[in-house]
Amino acid sequence: MKKRNRKQGGKKVFPQVTGKVKMTRDGFIFVIVEGEEDDIYVKASKTRHALDGDIVKVAVTRENGKVHRREGEVIEILERGRKWFVGYMHFVGAQAWVLMQSKYMPYDIMVDAEQARDMGAQAGMKVAATVDKWDRGSINPYGHIVDVLGFPGENETEMHAILAEFNLPYRFPAAVEKEAEAIRDEITEADLKGRRDFRDTFTFTIDPADAKDFDDALSFRRLKNGDFEVGVHIADVSWYVKPGTAMDKEARERGTSVYLVDRTVPMLPEKLSNKVCSLRPGEDKLCFSAIFQISPKAEIRERGFFRTVIRSDFRLDYDQAQGIIEGKEEGSWPDTLRDAILTLHGLAQRLKEKRFRNGAVNFNRPEMKVEVDANGKPIRVYQKMSKEANSLIEEFMLLANRSVAEYVATDGKMNGVASKKAKTFVYRVHGEPNAEKLQSLKLFARHFGYKVEGSMEGREAVKTLNALLEGAEGKPESAAFEDIALRAMAKAFYSSDNIGHYGLAFPFYTHFTSPIRRYPDTMVHRLLTTYLTGGKSASEEQVEKECQHASARELVAADAERTSVKYKVVEFMQDKVGQEYDGYISGITEWGMFVAIEPTKIEGMVPLREIRSDFFDFDEKGWCLRGRRTRKCYRLGDAVRIKVKNANLEQRLLDFELVEGPAGQRNFPSSSSMPR
Repeated sequence: MKKRNRKQGGKKVFPQVTGKVKMTRDGFIFVIVEGEEDDIYVKASKTRHALDGDIVKVAVTRENGKVHRREGEVIEILERGRKWFVGYMHFVGAQAWVLMQSKYMPYDIMVDAEQARDMGAQAGMKVAATVDKWDRGSINPYGHIVDVLGFPGENETEMHAILAEFNLPYRFPAAVEKEAEAIRDEITEADLKGRRDFRDTFTFTIDPADAKDFDDALSFRRLKNGDFEVGVHIADVSWYVKPGTAMDKEARERGTSVYLVDRTVPMLPEKLSNKVCSLRPGEDKLCFSAIFQISPKAEIRERGFFRTVIRSDFRLDYDQAQGIIEGKEEGSWPDTLRDAILTLHGLAQRLKEKRFRNGAVNFNRPEMKVEVDANGKPIRVYQKMSKEANSLIEEFMLLANRSVAEYVATDGKMNGVASKKAKTFVYRVHGEPNAEKLQSLKLFARHFGYKVEGSMEGREAVKTLNALLEGAEGKPESAAFEDIALRAMAKAFYSSDNIGHYGLAFPFYTHFTSPIRRYPDTMVHRLLTTYLTGGKSASEEQVEKECQHASARELVAADAERTSVKYKVVEFMQDKVGQEYDGYISGITEWGMFVAIEPTKIEGMVPLREIRSDFFDFDEKGWCLRGRRTRKCYRLGDAVRIKVKNANLEQRLLDFELVEGPAGQRNFPSSSSMPR
């Protein structure tokens, strides 16, 4: 909480705030204050030895001005972040250090040499250490080794280093494994009591080809009145994972499964995620299900939520399901499955069309994928587009998620009106985008000859934005438009305060469909069970606290996943140094331009200091770099040609060099093929 600026005994007293430290490689820090858009800059000499992740109290010594940003100094470290810092083991006689290479930690950590050797650390190995104390007058902090990761460059070492960097566990405590192993594989009569039996209803799963955990299934049945019964069946994790157990506490702490390039770090032990709770074909499984009666026009006639038992008839991957939709799987599958897939596909397309008519944002960006061999070495980087089979599953998962949220928010009604009697719940919410940033997109698009009609504020912005993106589809500037639009979007998060989901255009939305890999879904299952049986409303304060924790864990997992992709992409490009590629400018900053090379969208930086033809200034409003002498402009979305200059695996950075001709004119030699 801020304290007002005042004078005390003639001495100026600065306002104080509390926030979280974001450290830089150069030793200065930024303090991020919850609920405030602008952070506070603190010089290295004013940090009081605060480190990345610490909670600190800061005196704000200068407020935002026209030229300067807020500045301050740390007056107290309230809580050490207890982060793990990854570095290299170094011994000098009886002394030992962990030498840092992290961009978030500029100080080497002194450690006990005997303790390090007892843990198996050798000189040059990568290790994880934590800081225990930093005495005044000491040049370096003092800490201890928490894990020995291995020798640099080895795949296991580097992937574990990424997990350690983000404080993500890669082993389950013994107590958790013991609890998991004690769970019965077989289903008993007690398990079936009160459940609806769907074992004779046609049911199937569609998942990625390499998936091991199948946490959702669809059932399909034609009704005599011409409607369809569609069941969205979700693994009943909360039946097995009870509140307060070691397994539950560990799942809550993790918050989510983490998907690195070459592995999954699961939220739950394998016994549950890949066996007991995985909806494998031909096996009876306990589920929590959303059952819908749907008309051929995709109108929801009835809905209900029940604990069930199912038996999946088929397990398909997305390519197989796509083959059925495209008519390429004639004779490969029984007619019952083909009928179910094609009918559900038609319903899903209607649900999707209705969602966009109601104002959903229409982003359809490909996902970067890195293929690795058995040793974790990257062998291919490619862009994967979502197809109709993905959409089939997605639309019914969205239907289940919004229907569960609506049921609680409207006190069981189907009228779409929030009830004052609604009980406390976990919602997945998404606020309105930044109107100023969307307005800058509107102005930017005019540079490309687009006449953008309509408002860029509120729900009206979606119609304007979708029209712009649709008009630019397939054109060079399309990626730039999408990049700016994405930067303007708010982040989705969990909250007990339902503000709706802007991007999906749903007034009520939650996460119900993935309790194997997301802890909030397990929370939703528990709350829904309580409310279906007439239970009292949960504590709003407690639910909100859990929502904030889950949102924070989700962000950490996403950062770790992106970092693993960056590492493997840089590793993939190491033998491409010196090669040239065509690409487009994907980002503009005051220190350079980011370029994404085609067709993989692998991104690297061209520093301003490396563009020799002129001195370039950053034009933030124009999304461009402008030459002082030549007035040449490099604009977001422009096609350029680059040479790969450096692939820094330790920093996970790619440096590009702009290929230019005389007087700074861009030169585009014949394209070289993209490495695969």
